[in-house]
Amino acid sequence: MQLTRIANDDITVDVAALGAEMQSIQTRDGRHWLWHGDATFWTGRSPILFPMVGRAPNDTISIGGQRYQMSQHGFARRSNFTLVVEESDRCVYRLEASEASRAMYPFDFQLDVEHRLDGRAVSVTAEVTNRDHRVMPYGIGFHPAFAWPLPGAAGQTHFVTLDNGGEPDLYRLSRGLVRPEALASPFVAGRLELEHRLFEDDAMVFRDGAGAGLRFGTDTGPALRFSWENLPNFAFWSKPGAGYICLEPWHGTAAEVGGSDDLAERPYSELLGPGATGRYGFRAEILPD
Repeated sequence: MQLTRIANDDITVDVAALGAEMQSIQTRDGRHWLWHGDATFWTGRSPILFPMVGRAPNDTISIGGQRYQMSQHGFARRSNFTLVVEESDRCVYRLEASEASRAMYPFDFQLDVEHRLDGRAVSVTAEVTNRDHRVMPYGIGFHPAFAWPLPGAAGQTHFVTLDNGGEPDLYRLSRGLVRPEALASPFVAGRLELEHRLFEDDAMVFRDGAGAGLRFGTDTGPALRFSWENLPNFAFWSKPGAGYICLEPWHGTAAEVGGSDDLAERPYSELLGPGATGRYGFRAEILPD
């Protein structure tokens, strides 16, 4: 696997050409903060979701009246990107439309994914450019899996605290599709105690109201500050008993149960005009403990 390593005095990050996927975050003290991809539970670490988030009915989408096969979370995470910028603390990988991509998604696009370090933080930014002559529908999201428990916090209770103090409605999935009914929020004044039982029914999806930032970790020990940009939807996901939790900001969700298979009609899909560029990102900062 082709890897690019970026580093500063505080952290080291490895990024793979396959999927432009971050593979590790290590602080100077030797601690690892990202999930290590144990195949017993899940081989992913921090995939980029494009050109759709979640699943489509029967793994089929329609665009302009034509149907295309597309597996969960799109094809970017299984595509080889090209390294176009490599600096000591920054790298950019690029994916461009190809014959293979057009068989699933008939648009001329460019997807640039940048990883950049700033002190004890890593910022991941995706820029989608529509190089086609038509409006281009898509969904995009991030799926980083952080260690749970965080290093040095085994046996301690972990919490998520939303910066906005919100209590967003919860949505659940059925065979990968979003159920339309809103459920009571598991947050109380923006705070949620994490337990593995929360994920017995798959991911926890918040279609809106989660804000643009949170704190994940223990009250008195290791913690992360996590924030995101231009991504109105959010989800948490783990497998019960696994040593990770995914913090997932999205622009676009899975199709709804009983809803349309048209990519443009999925909840929160982006509709990008010819020549335009959409920018999305997240920042994960390791807080001192």
